[in-house]
Amino acid sequence: MPGMMDKFYRFLMFLSCLSMLLAFASIMLGVAARELRWDIQGLDAYAGYAIAATLFLALPSTLKHGDHIRVTLVMQRLPAGAQNVLEYWCLLAASSLGVYLAWFACRLVWVSYTTHDVSPSADASPLWIPQLAMALGCIGFAIAFLHALVARMTGGPFFDAPIEGELAKTE
Repeated sequence: MPGMMDKFYRFLMFLSCLSMLLAFASIMLGVAARELRWDIQGLDAYAGYAIAATLFLALPSTLKHGDHIRVTLVMQRLPAGAQNVLEYWCLLAASSLGVYLAWFACRLVWVSYTTHDVSPSADASPLWIPQLAMALGCIGFAIAFLHALVARMTGGPFFDAPIEGELAKTE
């Protein structure tokens, strides 16, 4: 199962990279259009949608790689038993919040779809379409936290360990 989850996280990161390229392309097209005095409606909105998709879709993979900010100042000063309890509490709280966020992100997509909610900008795009990326990223984030919690409970690794000597190679 961890192999399947890693593939899912990589797939979401791939979608995140595509979204970043789409954001770049829409921004560059907007710059070129302004210089040529063309009016392309909604480019700013599409760039915003793509940037939001980039951020949300990257959440699970960045958690897996340990790239989210962790405040270890308190953890380092606690005894080992208290560190263990705090780690479980943090993972359980984050998992709960992740599931809560995923539920409401999916609910937002559904409400936008059923009410035919559209963007207030000039493009008037159906909002449920860009919200899908947010919901998918939130689902992946919740799954990643649950995956980390299960890995902690079973004693298996969750975070990808940094490759030894990688930092030395880049300097």
